[in-house]
Amino acid sequence: MKHARPKQSPSRFLPISLSEAKARGWNELDVIFVSGDAYVDHPSFGVPLLARLLESKGLRVGIIPQPDWRSKEPFMALGRPRLFFAVAAGAMDSMVAHYTPARKLRRDDAYTPGNRHGARPNRATIIYTSRLKEAYRDVPVVIGGIEASLRRFAHYDFWEDKVRRSALFDAKADLLVYGMGESPLLELVQRLQKGEAFASIRDIRGTAYPSSTAPEPDADLVELPSYEEVAADKAAYAKSFRLLSGEQNPGCAKTVIQRHAQRYLVCNPPAWPLDERALDAIYALPFVKAPHPGYKEAIPAYEQIRNSITTHRGCFGGCAFCAITHHQGKTIQSRSEQSVLQELERLAAFPWFRGSVSDLGGPTANMFGLSCGNAEAGAKCRRDSCLFPKICKNLVTDDAGSSRLLAKARRISGVKNVAVSSGVRYDLMERQPRYLRELVSHHVSGLLKVAPEHLTDRVTSVMRKPGHDCFDRFRDAFQKESAKAGKRQFIVPYFISGHPGCTLSDMVDLALMLKRWGMRVEQVQDFTPTPGTLSTCIYHTGVDPFTGEKVYVARTDREKGLQKSLLLYHVPEERKNCLAALKECGREDAAAELFGQNNRR
Repeated sequence: MKHARPKQSPSRFLPISLSEAKARGWNELDVIFVSGDAYVDHPSFGVPLLARLLESKGLRVGIIPQPDWRSKEPFMALGRPRLFFAVAAGAMDSMVAHYTPARKLRRDDAYTPGNRHGARPNRATIIYTSRLKEAYRDVPVVIGGIEASLRRFAHYDFWEDKVRRSALFDAKADLLVYGMGESPLLELVQRLQKGEAFASIRDIRGTAYPSSTAPEPDADLVELPSYEEVAADKAAYAKSFRLLSGEQNPGCAKTVIQRHAQRYLVCNPPAWPLDERALDAIYALPFVKAPHPGYKEAIPAYEQIRNSITTHRGCFGGCAFCAITHHQGKTIQSRSEQSVLQELERLAAFPWFRGSVSDLGGPTANMFGLSCGNAEAGAKCRRDSCLFPKICKNLVTDDAGSSRLLAKARRISGVKNVAVSSGVRYDLMERQPRYLRELVSHHVSGLLKVAPEHLTDRVTSVMRKPGHDCFDRFRDAFQKESAKAGKRQFIVPYFISGHPGCTLSDMVDLALMLKRWGMRVEQVQDFTPTPGTLSTCIYHTGVDPFTGEKVYVARTDREKGLQKSLLLYHVPEERKNCLAALKECGREDAAAELFGQNNRR
């Protein structure tokens, strides 16, 4: 649904042109961001959030959104910055934004006005930096965002089906900021303001830099196999991933280096998580919560999140296919209850708000306020997940704070209903009966979307997800709580097809489970090997890097298409493909059950 927006004054936004900068009395900017997304002044968009944060520290900041990369002139729209350019491809990796899992060109882009494809280039981080160096060769360029963050080491690239160099070397940037970016950027500008030379700043947490020499070997240094080694040898690639996975915890992480020809990538330990006070201050910044008034068409990504509230960041789920933990970190960084409620009050005061909050959550909604209950053990922990293969004994799973927040959110004046549309971990919710009761009774509008991704235990083990029994218990608990609330509600599950470890026979088993439960899948996500994840490492190498065991991988578009068809067995147009899949894996006996009279949901 599209909403009419009241007219906004450009002066309320950060400048995107010299005329807007001069209207503020600025003849020169300190930092200029270049983004692959349209400029939406909302905290859910990373570049505006970072830009507002620097502005709050007294810096003159501007944004060049979605510049035409075919020449250098659009990159000169705000002139030469005094300190540096900051480049981000956008909220998504540009290759993920451009291509389907079958490597076909997408026709849309939700982060662009009018949902039009083509407003950013492939490998935007590299192209943007190249144009900036062409325009201002002597101005430092800092790259960041999820594209640069997850491509900071030599990485497998699905779209070229090969291992590529670090994005820092391909972009020829001066510094790479990985993770969420607030702390590294603030420290960088503060040290530059004090007169330190950009080239001498090499010790900021959450950054990586190029070096012509390797740091002196010591106990606090980890060297990965070189780019040349991981590009030529899949065993070396798996070893590199395994070594790197142990260096994600800021409390015990070491400096990691990787040689690329005659140079080295030097990656400092991750930035420390933000505390509650720092996070509250960020979300209290004066966001207009609207697209820049220069846009005349709707921006789908904004329409989706305009009425949402972020309560926390980070995820300790450690799903094999997910990049959130690698980018936001495993530590849950939660805002205070007061901060969240105050933002709800501000949201309710907007003239376009109609009473419905589309989401109150984060990467995983029911992780709000959770933490490790053993600070000493947590500082040394090298587990990728606090939930897999079983819930850590040190994890505090108390749901008092999250359930109380939901109850208070409903009572905000002007708020009629509050949805929780972020994902939930149902294995965690087994320990959160109050949150489940609040969610089912007040925050589900008939359908609850959950993402088990698969239900065959052999596949969920590869995915680092809970299996069949856990989902069955959650399904039962959900139905009982719905009945207590006097509501007829249903679970809508989301699944991934073609994930490493999954065979056609596994998908037949999954389809049969859904049929027996009376569930129909509305959407199936094809697995896409995105940079930096465990699933991508397994897809590329064919082995689990931690055990060395071989893992089956569906590699052809045909097989991946048949896997998807099996979950859509109830769609008449998919029956031919389903029968072909059953024949191929010797499961023709399942046809009678799958294509008999469908159970009601």
